Amino acid sequence: MKKTITLALLLTIGFINAQAFKGDGDVKFDIGANIQNGGSGIRVSSDFGLGENMSFGFVTSYLLSVSKDDLGVKPDFGDRIDIKGRFNANLGNVFKLDPKMDIYPGLDLGLRNFGAHLGFRYFFTEGFGIFSEAGIPIASYKTDPVGFDRLNNQFVFNIGASFNL
Repeated sequence: MKKTITLALLLTIGFINAQAFKGDGDVKFDIGANIQNGGSGIRVSSDFGLGENMSFGFVTSYLLSVSKDDLGVKPDFGDRIDIKGRFNANLGNVFKLDPKMDIYPGLDLGLRNFGAHLGFRYFFTEGFGIFSEAGIPIASYKTDPVGFDRLNNQFVFNIGASFNL
């Protein structure tokens, strides 16, 4: 009985202290699904806290399932991958959200475009949470992306797990 009560208290304390963004020195690692028109895949990112409400990071995605083009051709590796640097404004405390929640709009610069994203994280414990993020291109490097150039260069939705490191 004593062990059960101790375990319950430790778990409760873990849930109370869970924080989505701590500020300077905070490090997040996200892994999840990348969903977009014409394909879906895997997404991995990391964010590093710079200040009370700022972070920078890196994100990469690779499309595993991709539709063929009109000629029945599948895209090659270069068409499926994207790598971006990003900057976030972590606004959970500005909007007075529960400390387990964070909302973060941001900008990203990648291999395909200059874009923007809006994300949300919720942490169940100090080390584990979930995230959801939507992104759009603001300026594409190609004037009129067509065919496989549209992959990773359009509205994208991501969802997955988030970890405090």
